[in-house]
Amino acid sequence: MSGKRKLAISRARALRKSETDPESLIWRELRGRREDGLKFRRQHPVPPYILDFAERTLKLAIEIDGATHSTDAEKAYDTARTAFLSSKGWTVIRFTNSDVFEDIDEMLEAV
Repeated sequence: MSGKRKLAISRARALRKSETDPESLIWRELRGRREDGLKFRRQHPVPPYILDFAERTLKLAIEIDGATHSTDAEKAYDTARTAFLSSKGWTVIRFTNSDVFEDIDEMLEAV
C-alpha cells in the first residue's frame, strides 16, 4: 500500500472518530438503507480527498457542508473537488448542515 493511501486511511479513521452532529445524524439513517440495496461508508478515502459518505457501487458521494464552506475560496475548493470526483466517475450530492437539521427526510429522499 502506498504512503499516500496509508495517510488517507489514517485521516479517514480520525475523521470517523470526530464526526460532526449532522454527520452522526445522517449516518444513523444511511447505514440502515441496506435493505434498499445500498451500502454506505463514512469518511471514505478517494485520494487526495475523503468523502463524508460514499456508496461505492453507485459511486455516489454525499457531502455535508457546514459553516466552513461559505467563503469564495472554500466554494472554489468544493467546486474543484466535485470536478475531480466527477472525472473519476463519482456523482456528488451536497447538503448543508441546515438541510440535515431542518428536513432530513427530504434530504434522504433526494439520496
